[in-house]
Amino acid sequence: MKETPLSACERTFLLKAVEEKKRLDGRQTYDYRNIRITFGTDYGCCTVSLGKTRVLAQVSCELVPPKDSRPTEGIVFFNLELSPMASPAFQPNRQSELLVTLNRQLERCLRNSKCIDTESLCVVSGEKVWQIRVDVHVLNHDGNLMDAASIAAISALSHFRRPDVAIQGRDITIFSPEERDPVALSIYHMPICVSFAFFQQGTYLLVDPCEKEEQVTDGLLVIAMNKHREICSIQSSGGIMLLKDQVLRCSKIASVKVSEITDLINKALENDKRVRKEGGRFGFAESMPKERITALKRDEAPVEMTGVQEMAEEFLSKGEAAPEVVSSPVIVATGTGQLGEGVQSTWGLEEEDECQGEMDKEEKKKKKAEKDEVMVISDSEEEEVVVLNPEAPKSKGKRPKH
Repeated sequence: MKETPLSACERTFLLKAVEEKKRLDGRQTYDYRNIRITFGTDYGCCTVSLGKTRVLAQVSCELVPPKDSRPTEGIVFFNLELSPMASPAFQPNRQSELLVTLNRQLERCLRNSKCIDTESLCVVSGEKVWQIRVDVHVLNHDGNLMDAASIAAISALSHFRRPDVAIQGRDITIFSPEERDPVALSIYHMPICVSFAFFQQGTYLLVDPCEKEEQVTDGLLVIAMNKHREICSIQSSGGIMLLKDQVLRCSKIASVKVSEITDLINKALENDKRVRKEGGRFGFAESMPKERITALKRDEAPVEMTGVQEMAEEFLSKGEAAPEVVSSPVIVATGTGQLGEGVQSTWGLEEEDECQGEMDKEEKKKKKAEKDEVMVISDSEEEEVVVLNPEAPKSKGKRPKH
């Protein structure tokens, strides 16, 4: 499944927002999204959330024969996977161009920078060395995968502990964590990638682009640097020409961001170490916020509201005057009505008028029938006299002759 392209209106809106130094989520030009680092119950398992982008890194190790060219050095292997779970645009079991680029950048950032002491991974020279494997899985894609993958990989390597070993002659004994405490890796420095997106042939610059911003960018510059301000790697993509001043400016911004992220990683490692030492609860399940369905929490994104009142008044002054509100609607045909602000709804008024007329006629008939009836009301307490055989009245005249 191909990636859903942006419409022309969306592209125009994004580029216009970049020109005005505004972003969709309310960030400033050089602001990162919220970074959250969480460690699992096992050593070497780490999840990094960069906004809505989520990456999982898992470190494992095994004893293997060394390379012939370097018999006294261990092996460090990196593998990054893009699954359809992260985005419908990713296809399983297929080497896409994005996947190859991310793997190369990750190896160049961490392995070629010599941030790990590979000689300390040697057990028996020329026979057995430790092979450290770092698997990075993208859980959700919302832009800037390279930065999230580098943070997750170096955090997992710093958190990982390999089993302790003992050598007696030709025998190698591997101790479990219950027998001996595992040994941490020897890490010299923490290289971290910082991505810069360029728009309109390098005129405008953004840090930590999201997915939609990456779709309208003209070029991308990724700088890997440690907190000592040592550049480990630089890679540019997109085919744009950058000036020397632009690269120097990006390197200065990257040095500040790398220092902040390194402090965040060290603080997360210290918190995890303290919780494990105190015997408290740790892991992914404990780090998830316990939100109830009746009390959800949501981070509010800061939105710049300066000058909104003046702009609104300007739009109102330029706009046309509102039409006068009609006091009573005009019904065009039977069964139609007029709805609107300030006008009473007349939908179905004709049916109501007919029903009301029929009810008025029935009430008039009832009143007329009540008038025709004669009601005798007597207040006397005398007994009622009932005549069974009424006699004909006697006439006062003479009796007729027979």
